Amino acid sequence: MGDIPVNRSGVTARSPCIRGKITVRIESIMFGPLFVLFVAVPLVELWLLIQAGGVWGAWPTIGLVLLTGVVGASLARREGIRAITRMTEATARGELPSGAMFDGMAIFLGGALLLTPGFITDGIGFALLVPGSRNFLREGFLSWFGKRIQSGHIMVNMNGFDPTQGPNAPGPRGPRGPGVGNGRVYDQTLDEED
Repeated sequence: MGDIPVNRSGVTARSPCIRGKITVRIESIMFGPLFVLFVAVPLVELWLLIQAGGVWGAWPTIGLVLLTGVVGASLARREGIRAITRMTEATARGELPSGAMFDGMAIFLGGALLLTPGFITDGIGFALLVPGSRNFLREGFLSWFGKRIQSGHIMVNMNGFDPTQGPNAPGPRGPRGPGVGNGRVYDQTLDEED
């Protein structure tokens, strides 16, 4: 049969059907956020809903949860239409609508969080839907993202394209340089037939 030794670099499995070994890297850094997202937050939300039900009663608590869902859906729709309008306007001007794209993602996530029953998710959802707090979150995200790129934790590969030289610049980063692609290149001219 096969063996599955576990070490810090990952899990290595040997199989009688496959020659060689298969190594799967398990990133332990993702376990913490996933645990919080899928286990801790729902447990805390459930506890808070039970506590609110004990203080206010079951029906007012259910009504509050439904009200935040309806208000959140309405706010998400309004802000989503604004974000789409800003994306369309920026694209028409020939600009990259990065701010509006971030807003669109934040609005989608905020709307989804507001549809999830709970007070913590509602608070985060409203923060993502309100333009003032969304601007603050965008600046923080861009700062964090830029630091991650500079530190090398996030790498952006543009397939040999160097924006400072242009896509047709000669040299190692130009279209004929070694970093352009990993496959074969077929250069062919197609003639139109009448």
